Amino acid sequence: MNHKMPARNLGNSGLTVSALGFGCMGLSYGYGPATDKADAIKLIHAAFDMGVTFFDTAEAYGPYVNEELVGEAVAPFRKEVVIATKFGFNFNSEGGQSGMNSKPSHIKEYVDAALKRLRTEVIDLLYQHRVDPDVPIEEVAGTVKDLIQQGKVKYFGLSEAGVQTLRKAHAVQPVAALQSEYSLWWREPEQEIIPTLEELGIGFVPFSPLGKGFLTGKISQDTSFDKKDFRNVVPRFSEENRKANQALVDLLSKIAAERGATNAQIALAWLLGQKPWIVPIPGTTKLHRLEENMGAAKIELTTQDLREIEEAVSKVEIQGARYPEHLQKRVGK
Repeated sequence: MNHKMPARNLGNSGLTVSALGFGCMGLSYGYGPATDKADAIKLIHAAFDMGVTFFDTAEAYGPYVNEELVGEAVAPFRKEVVIATKFGFNFNSEGGQSGMNSKPSHIKEYVDAALKRLRTEVIDLLYQHRVDPDVPIEEVAGTVKDLIQQGKVKYFGLSEAGVQTLRKAHAVQPVAALQSEYSLWWREPEQEIIPTLEELGIGFVPFSPLGKGFLTGKISQDTSFDKKDFRNVVPRFSEENRKANQALVDLLSKIAAERGATNAQIALAWLLGQKPWIVPIPGTTKLHRLEENMGAAKIELTTQDLREIEEAVSKVEIQGARYPEHLQKRVGK
């Protein structure tokens, strides 16, 4: 492991990764046009050079193209990194999602195909992308347990799962990590999820740790998004909600300026300061943003800093839901 970034353990699982990972989704999907492949590979190589050993992808990003990209990009240093990917959907002929699918037979077929796309013999961390209400989680966990015994997968994870699901899954096959949204502007996991993860010894991998870009301060009420950008349907990103939520960003800017850091760095350092087993996975398509984000691992916020941020931020009432209703329905119980 290169020593440019501190390592963290994801709970008690034995899985060790860099304190910050790299979320690869946006290189192919979700935030407008895909990045040129050669540029995307360069960015992944740059992340590795900065000490990142944890790369996050999924079947659904594309579908398939992001896994292929990550597989090609990390091939030169495959043994030194952890690849995390996710299963759990059906796709139609246009490549759109057509419902969830965590049937055991589907998971097995998916893993065989993903191993080829990722150019690897083993998937380090395999997540269920969303909880499938039609397949008992015990069956899903049991299937992944079989795949672990066959040597095709090393660790099992869940994404956007609730506490009941976590407990049931963990009883069948220990869950190494939960990947869900968590940041200074989405703090719901603090209520039930984080205490449960602590109790069970499960790591936490926050996605959208910068509030889908909002916490960086680079998005205002006047920003317009590409027509393919997911943020167009997010209530929290409506023009009037952006205007209302600017107060949080202004506060963050003030705190960052006092500490000689950027908004993004404080937002990431805040997450790292919550628990030693939290590993955020910011994504970006820009090298200078990658450098800025990774700089957050060097920022040590004191208990006093964390308290001050907490106090300031708790006075701001964030406006708007984080998902439109049809997507919120996919969040597990």
